[in-house]
Amino acid sequence: MPVGSQATVKSLTSDDLRGIGCEIILSNAYHLYLRPGVDVIREAGGVHRFMSWDRALLTDSGGFQVFSLAPLRRLDDDGVTFRSHIDGSAHYLSPEKSIEIQEGLGADIIMALDDVPAGGSGDARLTEAVERTHRWAERCLSAQRRTDQLLFAIVQGGSDLKLRRLSVATLCAMDFPGYAIGGLSVGEPKEAMYTVLREIAPLLPADRPRYLMGVGSPEDIVEAVWCGVDMFDCVLPTRVARNGAVYTRDGRRSIRHASFRSRWEPIDSECDCYTCLTFSAAYVHHLFKCEELLAYRLATIHNLRFMQRLVNDIRHAIASGSLSAFREEFRTRYRSTEESVRLSQKRTHRPMGARAARDTMEPQMPGEGDD
Repeated sequence: MPVGSQATVKSLTSDDLRGIGCEIILSNAYHLYLRPGVDVIREAGGVHRFMSWDRALLTDSGGFQVFSLAPLRRLDDDGVTFRSHIDGSAHYLSPEKSIEIQEGLGADIIMALDDVPAGGSGDARLTEAVERTHRWAERCLSAQRRTDQLLFAIVQGGSDLKLRRLSVATLCAMDFPGYAIGGLSVGEPKEAMYTVLREIAPLLPADRPRYLMGVGSPEDIVEAVWCGVDMFDCVLPTRVARNGAVYTRDGRRSIRHASFRSRWEPIDSECDCYTCLTFSAAYVHHLFKCEELLAYRLATIHNLRFMQRLVNDIRHAIASGSLSAFREEFRTRYRSTEESVRLSQKRTHRPMGARAARDTMEPQMPGEGDD
């Protein structure tokens, strides 16, 4: 799912997304609640009509953004009081309020409000978050009024496999139509994430969607599908595109690099996106060097089409019984970003931590880097 937190995937129109092959996108309840407001979107006929999107749409509960505010929020078992990153105004978000907001927005899939612990949290905080997430999941179920929206629960527990198994068992007993795995890709080593996925994803119902939240690097998607995951969202493909990083089957490349200055072939000769069918890599390189707005659009189109082609290929591999071979071929060819570079980039964009908020009316954007 490409991420369009504010009812837009940055630099693209809904027609662009359809042309890329997107079947579902994600918007964020936190951002839309604050601006333009649920009443405005309800008056427009729901978020689909508001943004002229006629395919599936999922809204996050806003929990991750709220909990990212660190000193700008106060948490208890009833809910969380937080201050807007826009004007500093005070707001209260409870499980019931989150469902009310998402029902007003009108997405096809909505998410239960969960307690999102920061990466590296200790045992006590992880246990508290898991227990609160379970209580809030029950309240979200009780608060739901619309029958045309699928409500997904979110499994928490950090890297603690015992807590993760408890969370799976507790939430599955509530019989949600879908289940998400939250609290990963928050700075832990990749192998730690894969360990959790290998243990936990197969425990989730095979007849319900399994959704890994906030994960979107190509190598992580291939590995997570191997573990049994079905759905993903992440700002990574669009965020790195705007910084000049483009995906190929050999790995991520910087289009700003001098090697592209006179490269008259497309960015990726295997790609069928509008960018690669129309322009040379040298032209896109030139646009980035000149900081032309078209650069961001063309790179975003390419990266999102790359991701769509990747998941299409994975589907075909599953259908033909060749997923194992596909996984090995991909891992052999694709050069992943070095772990040290990846963690450095994540710290730069991570909303939790020393830069999480300031004591002014202009805190860091919650979930900085959100699209």
